[in-house]
Amino acid sequence: HEIPHPSPSAGVRGEGHCVSYLCLVGRPQRARIRRYPSYSEYQEPELPPGPLEDTSAKLVNDEAHPWQPLRPEDIRGPCPGLNTLASHGYLSRNGVATPAQIINAVQEGFNMENTLAVFVTYGAHLVDGNLITDLLSIGHKTPLTGPDPPAPAIVGGLNTHAVFEGDASMTRGDDFFGNNHDFNETLFDQFVDFSNRFGGGKYNLTVAAELRFKRIQDSIATNPRFSLVSPRYYTAYAESVFPVNFFVDGRKNDGQLDMDAARGFFQHSRMPEGFFRANGTRGAEGMDQVFLPHPIQPGGNVGEVNSYTLDPTSADFSTFCLLYENFVNITVKGLYPNPTGDLRKALNRNLDFFFLGMNGTGCAQVFPYGQD
Repeated sequence: HEIPHPSPSAGVRGEGHCVSYLCLVGRPQRARIRRYPSYSEYQEPELPPGPLEDTSAKLVNDEAHPWQPLRPEDIRGPCPGLNTLASHGYLSRNGVATPAQIINAVQEGFNMENTLAVFVTYGAHLVDGNLITDLLSIGHKTPLTGPDPPAPAIVGGLNTHAVFEGDASMTRGDDFFGNNHDFNETLFDQFVDFSNRFGGGKYNLTVAAELRFKRIQDSIATNPRFSLVSPRYYTAYAESVFPVNFFVDGRKNDGQLDMDAARGFFQHSRMPEGFFRANGTRGAEGMDQVFLPHPIQPGGNVGEVNSYTLDPTSADFSTFCLLYENFVNITVKGLYPNPTGDLRKALNRNLDFFFLGMNGTGCAQVFPYGQD
């Protein structure tokens, strides 16, 4: 899920505060899947879909959404949740989609809470997607998203390192070692080992806390370029709870993920037979239980292994507004320093949508390109 990033409501108790909010976006809409998108002209972004009307547990590995093996042209990436939704047809099976389609998919397939879905989707789209064509690759860079805007924009898809994807993933290697997106059997073996040692054979929040700490320590010890600053600082902990919140059958709702189901999601992008989504909307609940047993502050190695140095400029769990401000003013503005015309219009539109995911946090909206 590891669907990249934590909800603003998922603060860490003792390190920040939890907030709740009402959704201010549009009503749910059925995804209009573009099978082979290749637009070159400006596409007015769709309004973000609103919350589902029915959030009960229900069969989602159904006749309308059968798993299909990958075709040679299909794109998959570092996020097992999105990979799975594409392989079941909740997203276009080629792995290219609009933000609205992704929000619909994570809500329908996993019952993800709407504001979290809006926040993480537009966060990813702003740095990894094509804002002119309104298309995002869930994996590698592809011409299917259309012509690139001017450099330094990347439009590299979710595989792009350091703008959204980051180090110390549970089942994907660090980018430094050459592959940050494919399933890593060695890391999954560690996932299973920790589930056996700390969870009685199941992955749960207790396991998540120990494995998250281990993965960070391993990266500190092996990756001289290891980085754990925002937004990755947040998403590292969010991805640890997503399997508990989204990959456990909603009829159980017990927070215990078995290893067969885990392998299906992480390696094969496949839901278990007869899988029911979560019973009620879920977000990044449980992040506090992952963070507090082994608190680590933002930082990174400085060119050598075992040189982890704190970074006081990074947001942490007590400064969520700083995450938003730095992401917009530094990361997004760095990719699009002087946009004009339709590109500026698209940026402002998507930044407005992204800020909807901040509703209830008390953070002030920032406007790096002025207001239209």
